[in-house]
Amino acid sequence: MDVMIIGAGIGGLTLALMLHKAGIAFRVYESAQEIRPIGVGISILPHASRELTELGLQPALAEVAVTARESCFFNRFGQLIYKEPVGTFAGYDYPQFQIHRGDLQQILYAALVERAGPDCVVTGWKCIDVEQTADAAIARFVDGRTGEDRPVQTGAAIVGCDGIHSVVRRKLVPDDGGPIYSGVNMWRGTTWWRPYLGGASYVRAGWLTHGKMVIYPIRNKLDADGRQLINWVAEIETPDYHQQDWNRRGRLDDFLHAFADWSFDFLDVPGLIRGAEAILEYPMVDKDPLARWSFGRLTLLGDAAHPMYPRGSNGAGQAIVDARALADCFASGGDVAAVLKAYEDKRLQATAAVVRTNRSTPPDVILKEVHERTGDRPFARLDDVITQDELAALSNSYKKVAGYDKATVAERRTA
Repeated sequence: MDVMIIGAGIGGLTLALMLHKAGIAFRVYESAQEIRPIGVGISILPHASRELTELGLQPALAEVAVTARESCFFNRFGQLIYKEPVGTFAGYDYPQFQIHRGDLQQILYAALVERAGPDCVVTGWKCIDVEQTADAAIARFVDGRTGEDRPVQTGAAIVGCDGIHSVVRRKLVPDDGGPIYSGVNMWRGTTWWRPYLGGASYVRAGWLTHGKMVIYPIRNKLDADGRQLINWVAEIETPDYHQQDWNRRGRLDDFLHAFADWSFDFLDVPGLIRGAEAILEYPMVDKDPLARWSFGRLTLLGDAAHPMYPRGSNGAGQAIVDARALADCFASGGDVAAVLKAYEDKRLQATAAVVRTNRSTPPDVILKEVHERTGDRPFARLDDVITQDELAALSNSYKKVAGYDKATVAERRTA
């Protein structure tokens, strides 16, 4: 077995580590010239944290990430709506980490090179086409910088881990269309800031019709004052967006007005936003779930298979769980096409459910309920608006769909 992995992102590198652990040959092809720490914050929820722990990565993660204690929901007036413990503080065997995407990618890459050798990942190889015969999967590449042809590569299987604009997906599903805009535009940044709420809280506040924020720390103790790196996302419903420009620089004037009076007793939100070194703007998009993503010797993983809204803090986690399912199927042996079909059977419907739930009832639907029931006004007594049992039910319902309720994590079901 010789598996070609297209893309050295979170999903591709995790799959490579799992294949190496199972004794299955692979190579990772990355279009960038080098693996550099780029991106902003992501969450590693307990279902994904379990898989990375079993790869022996928990100490490295704990050293650079923030181990989250609680998830909190506020309205735009700074009133607490709901909070719950997370990770080990909620009784899981595995922590919830908040981490810079670049830090996670570097941990995965360093572990992979140490275990499998430096030749297991090649950079500057941009995939432009894939095909297959009865006996082999075939990938064609060019130099990611010059465009010159690279040697044709063959193997037993190809796994497209190349993101929402996947070349592999486009070949397998040519009529797939482009990303679907949600109606919500996002501005993201990171800011050096003093800890708030104890320094380990994941905060969601407000609602999309006026403006919603997601705020959480992703690095600890940056300086002598104990400042953290705070990841934040501003989300606003608007028809205005730039569909294909994923590196567009954001402008404060386009969104800061929605949060100008958000001076909570625990956090100066406009000050946090103004303090960012850089701001990126891009739309919240996904794609409709596919009817299939395994075709003979070719398959998809992560965002290439099931791009979803980042409303459940769960995209990277689903890619990591995909990697576990696929590695397990390879380890079971058998005909390549049957292996990839078994992987699809485990993960396709499960991830389709997450895509749809992220559109309708992700965790932040808690904010929507309170926003609508109060008419976007402060409340005098929350229990007159919504009960804590109702709020807990909304939160727990999503955990079950996404596969990180306690029972599922304990069993590690990937079907």
